[in-house]
Amino acid sequence: MLNPFPSLFTYAIFAPALLRLAAALIFAYVAYKQWRRRDELAQLHFPIVGGGVWTVWVFIIIELLAAAGLLLGYNTQWAAILGALIALKSSVWGHRYPRYFVLARATSLLLLAVCLSLLLTGAGRPAFDLPML
Repeated sequence: MLNPFPSLFTYAIFAPALLRLAAALIFAYVAYKQWRRRDELAQLHFPIVGGGVWTVWVFIIIELLAAAGLLLGYNTQWAAILGALIALKSSVWGHRYPRYFVLARATSLLLLAVCLSLLLTGAGRPAFDLPML
């Protein structure tokens, strides 16, 4: 089948950048929601890491690192690995801790797919990454 807009393939190199920006905005949104509920979330107890204010701040910082790496296009593959782990954690534990994980399971799985796609395809055109060897 013929493509209706073949001239748009010229801009295909920007497709990973759109995925990268969308994932960065989602991680920033999750970090913001957790920051808004930090006192409430500090009362939760997690199985391995425990609970307290420090766990909330560690999770917020990790999500902000993933968001910043994806937004700026710097070390995108490392940020995509970190984002994939966050999305996997959210999809697995989201039903047990719904106050902490603000994304639905389907959204977390889509975010996981986007992060894995960024891991395999790279950062896109306006990024500062060098290929991992």
